[in-house]
Amino acid sequence: MGLAACQPLIQRVGAPGLGFNGPRLEPDALVSSDGTRLPLQVWPAVDSSGAETRPWAVIIGLHGMNDYSGGFQLPASYWAAKGVTTYAYDQRGFGRTSDRGVWGGEALMVEDLRVTTALVRARHPGATIAVVGESMGGAVAISAFASDTPPAADRVVLASPAVWGWREQGPPASAALWLVAHLDPAYRLEAPNWLARRIFASDNLDELRRMGRDRNMIFATRVDTVYGLVGLMEQAQDKIGRVRTPMLYQYGAHDEIIPKPAAFRAVRKLRPKDRSAYYATGWHLLLRDKGRQRVLDDILAYIRNPNGPLPSGAPAIPATSRLPARPGGEAKSAVQAG
Repeated sequence: MGLAACQPLIQRVGAPGLGFNGPRLEPDALVSSDGTRLPLQVWPAVDSSGAETRPWAVIIGLHGMNDYSGGFQLPASYWAAKGVTTYAYDQRGFGRTSDRGVWGGEALMVEDLRVTTALVRARHPGATIAVVGESMGGAVAISAFASDTPPAADRVVLASPAVWGWREQGPPASAALWLVAHLDPAYRLEAPNWLARRIFASDNLDELRRMGRDRNMIFATRVDTVYGLVGLMEQAQDKIGRVRTPMLYQYGAHDEIIPKPAAFRAVRKLRPKDRSAYYATGWHLLLRDKGRQRVLDDILAYIRNPNGPLPSGAPAIPATSRLPARPGGEAKSAVQAG
């Protein structure tokens, strides 16, 4: 009994309640295939007068680790004015979900994406459907689209996807995480203040402060959730070359969350038809950085024509991590000063 209690915890398929009529989109929730309700936010496309209009494209947003659907507020508001509707839901174990803090598991998270994509496709039959996954959301997208039953979407966009798996972590870190996750899986990890002052996810200080005050964010993470995330990232690193849906991989030179060797190794596995974009002034939260408009416009251009030029002119991600000194060092100094 003691050994069983120390196993990493993972969510299981729920039992639909009485009256469950299958998955559906509600105004404020995604009801998934097992009846689980996942909080949902929608930013409808609007015209020049601000009135809701029929979208030419629909984006399904997948948030990152310890984040939630509200993380798409900035990009979705921008896309709405460009005639694009965005749907974003809180993934299992995050945000305002019922099992907040407990790892949702790769299989269930992938199934939620399949369900959402099918429902969005049915609601918007004439629109181009794209999945945009940020960080952990990118890893979920890779796993889903590399499967034998990929979601019914037309495009995949990976914004700084989480591809930092077990092999990338190295034996000491991997062994330590495995041990703690099996001895004390409920132990909560929290970034120490000295680390928080040295590692930055974005140069957008206002957004970082907002996230720091948002009660829907998670700041102390169960160690078995980290264990589950690393396993998901390992799968993403291994499977990315199997994705058959047209895919754009975006990465910033200032990313301090996903190391360059891991990102570049994943990029080398892309198919020749896939695209990548390397932003010299970009950070991990590319969709929310100060220079996010270039990234957001590139996404729209790729959704419209995956073979056309990207408006930013961003070069492809290098094939090697041996790079010249990155430009824009003043940006990090400004963040540290803030």
